[in-house]
Amino acid sequence: MAENTPMPDVDAVKEQTLMYGGEDDLDDKYPNRPHNLHKTLPFHTLFNELFDPLMDTNKNRRPTGPRRRVGPSGHSNLNPHEAKRNIIQRYMEQWRKEVGNDFYPAMRLIVPEKDRDRAMYGLKEKAIAKILIQVTKINKDSEDAKQMINWKLPGQLHKAAASTAGDFAGRCYEVLSKRPMRTEVGSMTIAEVNNTLDRLSQVGAEKEQIKIFERFYRRMNPDEMTWLIRIILRQMKIGATERTILDIWHPDAEALFNISSNLRRVCWELYDQDIRLDGDNKGINLMQCFQPQLAAFQPRVGSFDKIVSKLKPTEEDDTFWIEEKLDGERMQLHMMEDPSAPGGRVFGFWSRKAKDYAYLYGRHFSGEEAGALTRFIKEAFHKNIRNIILDGEMITWDMDTDHIVGFGTLKTAALSEKDNTTGSNTGQRPLFRVFDCLYLNDTLLTQYTLRDRRAALQSAVSGAHRRLEIHPYIEASSPSQVEPELRRVVENASEGLVLKNPRSAYKLNERNDDWVKVKPEYMSEFGEMIDCVVIGGYFGSGHRGGAHSSFLCGLLVNKKAKEGDPDYGKCISFFKVGGGFSREDYANIRGRTEGKWKDWDQRRPPGIIELGGHDANRQHERPDQWIHPSDSVVLECKAASVEASDKFRLNLTLRFPRFKALRTDKSWNQGLSIDEFYEVKHAAETEHADKEKEFEIEQSRRKKARTTKKPLIVAGADTVTTQYAGPSSKLFEGLQFYIMTDQVFPTKKSKADLEALVKAHGAQIVQRDTLAPNLVVIADKRLVKVSSLEKRATKNILKPIWIHDTIRQNEIDKATLPYLLPYEANRHMFYLLEDQQFEVEANIDESGDPYARDIFDVDEMREILAGMPKKVEATTFDKDLFINQLEEHAHGMTNLKNYMFTNTKFAFASVEDVEWTLRAKLVRNYIVYAGGAVTEEGHGEGVTHMVVPHEGYRGEEESGMRELARKVGLEWVEKCWEEGTRLDEERWAWG
Repeated sequence: MAENTPMPDVDAVKEQTLMYGGEDDLDDKYPNRPHNLHKTLPFHTLFNELFDPLMDTNKNRRPTGPRRRVGPSGHSNLNPHEAKRNIIQRYMEQWRKEVGNDFYPAMRLIVPEKDRDRAMYGLKEKAIAKILIQVTKINKDSEDAKQMINWKLPGQLHKAAASTAGDFAGRCYEVLSKRPMRTEVGSMTIAEVNNTLDRLSQVGAEKEQIKIFERFYRRMNPDEMTWLIRIILRQMKIGATERTILDIWHPDAEALFNISSNLRRVCWELYDQDIRLDGDNKGINLMQCFQPQLAAFQPRVGSFDKIVSKLKPTEEDDTFWIEEKLDGERMQLHMMEDPSAPGGRVFGFWSRKAKDYAYLYGRHFSGEEAGALTRFIKEAFHKNIRNIILDGEMITWDMDTDHIVGFGTLKTAALSEKDNTTGSNTGQRPLFRVFDCLYLNDTLLTQYTLRDRRAALQSAVSGAHRRLEIHPYIEASSPSQVEPELRRVVENASEGLVLKNPRSAYKLNERNDDWVKVKPEYMSEFGEMIDCVVIGGYFGSGHRGGAHSSFLCGLLVNKKAKEGDPDYGKCISFFKVGGGFSREDYANIRGRTEGKWKDWDQRRPPGIIELGGHDANRQHERPDQWIHPSDSVVLECKAASVEASDKFRLNLTLRFPRFKALRTDKSWNQGLSIDEFYEVKHAAETEHADKEKEFEIEQSRRKKARTTKKPLIVAGADTVTTQYAGPSSKLFEGLQFYIMTDQVFPTKKSKADLEALVKAHGAQIVQRDTLAPNLVVIADKRLVKVSSLEKRATKNILKPIWIHDTIRQNEIDKATLPYLLPYEANRHMFYLLEDQQFEVEANIDESGDPYARDIFDVDEMREILAGMPKKVEATTFDKDLFINQLEEHAHGMTNLKNYMFTNTKFAFASVEDVEWTLRAKLVRNYIVYAGGAVTEEGHGEGVTHMVVPHEGYRGEEESGMRELARKVGLEWVEKCWEEGTRLDEERWAWG
């Protein structure tokens, strides 16, 4: 420490010893790190002077708890973004003045999701709720206990609980505020909170976790406990991004974090704003994890021409690259010379979230620290390579089928491969697919073009078969080349494509249009599941040789034809499917059709199957083998859309079909017929039009004065016009269904489709609420009429998924006596009456696993597993790693207010109206702060939304506007800002 530097006081020395005393090499790593002169600020200053003022700026204050003290803001005349910067800057200045220059203790609590020094706690909402129930000594069957455990469920207890539905910390506040140990803020400092959280991250037993929470409970008031819970869950949502916070701390903070993923380094190396990083310190470095470049999301509506245009083609070079998108884990590999290491090389592996995976994939070629990958890649690099950094995807490869396997198997395969000392070529193994080279022989390559970086990669890496491989790409120059490739990868059960600009540099921690994801579901229009009979099979290649790898599916011509009739079993070709099958699926199909296949004879094709093509040559998509439909199976498939095609007899086919399930519950003649397909197609095409009309109809209903009481209508044969093509039963016989809205989750279905479904299973349809004891009310949207029924609190309201679950469970069980599934609170209940709360809760166990229903999908199983207590020892199961892997595939930033207009571009009409113009200026600020872009040209390239003063408006500025731009009013943007999320444009758009 320099002679003129003030000496820290005794309390500050003690604090820093407690925080950093166990790390002996800090002075060597950070010789110039700052030391605080005084104790850190009290923990309550974080929310009193930072978090709450930030939320107040957005009028986004937590709905529960008393009005908290807010410091003087001085931002009344500033836009929200500037006001928030002032609040953050003021807190940092206060810290420098009252504490010192070491801001790291506060920074790791302000942006806990970026703190890589502290391990994962292994605590989710339900686990914290159980701990708080014991800490506060409340009865686990009490209303308050239920309130915390069922924090997602709206309105099941009382109005206060309803106001915090979906906000776990808010629910905890409601409980803690009734029984506080302290009413005033506590005395815990930020350093003390960090030390205690460090211990919480290191203990695994619930008994130890309870002791730590008891300490927090004794020393914190309910407000402090609420924010502590948010920090533990890493769900802050304070209205300011880490990018803004880092930028205010130091102009180069974001750049340093992008190349190091290290908050501590950012705070300790950049505490003086007058000292800037030079060029050499702004690039990535060996053995330091960086934040990788990400691919932009393809618009849900748009053509391949528009997507390709984003890749910035030039007259001299209009090429772009097409790569298959892999279902794995983004990974960076670092390798450098180390004479002391086994084999003379040392490796580093980091995930996108900066999780260190060297323990799993290996640090050396051999010895104790050789992992699941490094022991097998000694020959993967050319001999003149001294050091290298590679960017790619770690995937699971099945050597028996020679095909990629889903992401969920990656860790299991890696652990198994660590024990593979013989180099066996069977089973599943991790495979690193490399698509970029960012550092080579002491040279940083990020500023070079992708084409140059790929050339460097080819010259440096020779690869190791099915261990480390260079990911292939196709060089294209026309948007028409995208769809055939997308079709090919989807048929092979892949996720989709990534389109890349070969003229682009590598941008750390950016999601820009130089890389664009293309997935079939982004363009999903045809959302129906289709059950079709298999009529042909195609043999695979490689390890799939000798077995069918894809199938030809057909439509029945006449389902009513009897055996002996000319049309009995006759089918026409409809689509070919090869994506989505597992080994078990292939085995099941093979087991049910073994010995029933016949080779296709081109000269004597079977008369029972008609293929596509002209009359003289109906041989398009000719299968290798065919099977009589009566000997075949029915497959459930889903597609992105229906398109015209002369390659199939129907002259229509499915675009990007994917296998979903083998319908063992259906016989061959229950597959889809031609007439039934046209009915399903018509329903899918009209669904969008129905939704556009919904808002208009709802508005007209509100305005229409009702002079007479609406009569009860029981649907007869003419009430529901939508035909239902699936199986029928008497499952809902004796019940009346009042279906109030469309289905939103997990797939979208219209109200008419739901009515047709339940009617096919014996239900009666009514169009109003009644007191009938056999009435079942269904809703999936909080429309005015639904909210009105909730307020009356006379009926439970079920989600549409209960209908599907009940039907499917009866099909699985093949029940001779149909039965209705018991309700599950989180999954089935849109609104649950208070007096039935405990009864419904008894239908699932403490982990959320239902007693009466099979689990249908992987996501639901993962959610249940995440809530279960972990009983496996750490030596065999890395709990923190598993939770982190799940979080990496969970999902994103779109729920934050700062990101709700990401990937949008707004243009504003030129209107000579002072009031409208003033409102438009404020709306511009909302858009920019929420991640959107605004063009001042009135049109501009890439405009997605046109803000206009009224419906029917047309102005000169629209002439150059993209045809996909949607007209919206100021009201839509204002409402989005008020709600803190991007609302459905269809209800607010004018064109």
